Amino acid sequence: MVQIPRGTRDFVPEEMQKRRYLQQRMEATFRGYGYGEIQTPTFETLELFTAKSGASIIDELYNFKDKGGRELALRPELTAPVIRCYIERLQMAPKPLKLFYFGNCFRYDRPQKGRYREFWQAGCELIGTDTPEAHAELVALAYTILKNIGLQNIVLNIGNLHVISAMFEKLRITDAVKKDLLTFIDKSQYEDLNSALRSNDISQQDTEAFLEILQTPDLDKIMNYVHGHERAHTELTRLRGVMDLLKTSFGIPDPRVKIGIVRGLDYYKGLVFEIEAPVLGAEKQLCGGGDYELVSLFGGTQVPQAGFAIGFDRALLALETEQFTFPQPSLDVFIVPVTETTIPMALSVASQLRAQGLTVDLDLLRRGIGKSLKYAAAQHARFAVIIGPKEQEEGKVTLRNMIDGSQSSCAVADLTAAVFT
Repeated sequence: MVQIPRGTRDFVPEEMQKRRYLQQRMEATFRGYGYGEIQTPTFETLELFTAKSGASIIDELYNFKDKGGRELALRPELTAPVIRCYIERLQMAPKPLKLFYFGNCFRYDRPQKGRYREFWQAGCELIGTDTPEAHAELVALAYTILKNIGLQNIVLNIGNLHVISAMFEKLRITDAVKKDLLTFIDKSQYEDLNSALRSNDISQQDTEAFLEILQTPDLDKIMNYVHGHERAHTELTRLRGVMDLLKTSFGIPDPRVKIGIVRGLDYYKGLVFEIEAPVLGAEKQLCGGGDYELVSLFGGTQVPQAGFAIGFDRALLALETEQFTFPQPSLDVFIVPVTETTIPMALSVASQLRAQGLTVDLDLLRRGIGKSLKYAAAQHARFAVIIGPKEQEEGKVTLRNMIDGSQSSCAVADLTAAVFT
């Protein structure tokens, strides 16, 4: 038997119902914030991803040569393709440019709970502005999307990479050492970070102060720690402004400062943020994003850029773990032809109702009335339409309300109105 490739999934109708619900809710929120949808190819040139992340990313990619010898790769994420499209086609478009997307991505990674080799992302890019209100709106959009899909418990953390750089400068940590330290910070491995700092001749007092600032939500403490560093002071002032806007203008009650956020992609700079779902335990991150620079790297004219990506699969898992009640798929009408001679009329009635925008199914197995009604109930049909020889002769049908069990005779011409009522 041929089996599905490791790290991929099939989605049966019940699962697709949930996924479509999620996508539709997300899309409605994106559009509500003035974003327009964009779609890019499933595969791109390999150079697009190595230019951004270096040759080391090749081990994580599904890359190949096509029949013309061109080096290609299945996309591992969607920001780089969107920026490539922007440079090719949208640089002259009015700013700010707001773009959102949904798409499948591919990484050759070890499959685990909530992590697959083929996975889906939802996200957006904001191009052409970096004002505090623009960044606040972007963060609020991410938070609102996750709330609008039905999640009850999410945590919003906001940091700034320029501030972390200033903290490293304060300790005179070299770039070579910084790379190792960032790995520990990214994974919140503070014991390992403590050991690494001490092994690089950072005093115990300075190490403890550094670790405290990484974990404190107190902006005043962070300000005092980087006192005298002009860029860090400016960025923290902007961060305070963004936090105030999130609370007062967007009604987000509990955004938290977390200077220890380190986005894993080298092109991020300045403001960064993450949103977590505690219900998922260790793999709790649902969304990540911030201020970044890619346009100039790909040959375009420098312009402010920011965005975020939501792990679509993980967001769905969080909803299921919170025991969210998804809308049930339903039918407007299920038609039951009682005899073989009434099948043509049943098909005709189905066509008429479908032409009016109703969702309609009918018995295709020639079952009895009892079994057909049981099947209709399993499909969550609102009405059953029963057509027997007598109904066919009179040009009528029997309309059964599947919710309360009531039945009435109805002319075919009046059937649509009766169902819509």
